[in-house]
Amino acid sequence: MNLATIHENTNQKISRIPNTKYATNKQLDIHMKTPISVAIAGCGYWGSNHVRVMHELGCAITLCDTDTSRIGSLQEKFPDVKTTTSYSDILSNDTIDAVVISTPAETHYDLAKKALISGKHVLVEKPMALEPIQATELINLSQRQNTTLMVGHLMRFHPAIIKLKELVDNGELGKLQYMYSTRLNMGKVRREENALWSFAPHDISITLHLKGKLPKRVSATGGAYLQPSIADVSLSSMEFDDGTRSHIFVSWLHPYKEQKLVVVGEHKMAVFDDSQPVDKLGLFDREINFIDGNFVTNKPQRYSVSLAKNEPLVTENLHFLNCIRTRENPITNGEEGLKVLTVLKACQESLIKGGYPTNL
Repeated sequence: MNLATIHENTNQKISRIPNTKYATNKQLDIHMKTPISVAIAGCGYWGSNHVRVMHELGCAITLCDTDTSRIGSLQEKFPDVKTTTSYSDILSNDTIDAVVISTPAETHYDLAKKALISGKHVLVEKPMALEPIQATELINLSQRQNTTLMVGHLMRFHPAIIKLKELVDNGELGKLQYMYSTRLNMGKVRREENALWSFAPHDISITLHLKGKLPKRVSATGGAYLQPSIADVSLSSMEFDDGTRSHIFVSWLHPYKEQKLVVVGEHKMAVFDDSQPVDKLGLFDREINFIDGNFVTNKPQRYSVSLAKNEPLVTENLHFLNCIRTRENPITNGEEGLKVLTVLKACQESLIKGGYPTNL
């Protein structure tokens, strides 16, 4: 089942779950009768969002974090959750079906590997590992264990990206020529990874999804201004074999927040502005005429594109639970995570070399 179908089938809210921002499909009814038991490893800012959503979805939840204050704060909001400060407790608990890993990136591979070995289904946040060989190992391990391995590429579940992919596939934009994305903000500054690794996986995932293939060449430049050797800003470029180019600009040292994607096709152009509270996706006519030896352009008119109102994290988590139920291969499976990691690693190599291109 593709994401468009998921969204199409999820138009009726379930009254049994309060304050829910999603609409459900028939598989959720099965889940509600026999909830899946999920452990959330890492209960910081993003992990706490997983706790909220999984709780809304009726899962039996166990919180795992070494910070007892985080656990205590969440337990006040969700008194029925279980807690532990030991990841080993999660692995040895046969009643826990799945683990959501929302810890620092350098721990993802080790925690995911241990969970898969223990027979747990795994949803691991991006990047799934720091090295492609580690990602490959996780993929092979999940196949041997017959468990679900899914990577948290959240933007793949955003209604605007789902719709944009439909527009690309049905030829509305024409042949893609170039894409430009920005993911900028003031903070959150990290010490364990640079802005490229922190922000760019989202946009790499979107770019590969829209193109349906890997680029043939990438390059990246950046600058470290707050901490030695940790880039606060980076500009990555991807070149595809059909001439399409993509540029990804990320920074946590920027005076205002901007999350925008521009997609230019030979017929039309699209702009996804995730910083806007509503009306996030627009289409623009592309009219360029050659008159008397000169190019003449008209200011393009914007047409709003209506979108589903599903919360991406709810759609993502529901998809994970349904894949566990049905053994369907996740949309953002390990292979998808490996492709994103391969491009990310190549960009990092180019960044280290001062922008020298890296061939894939």
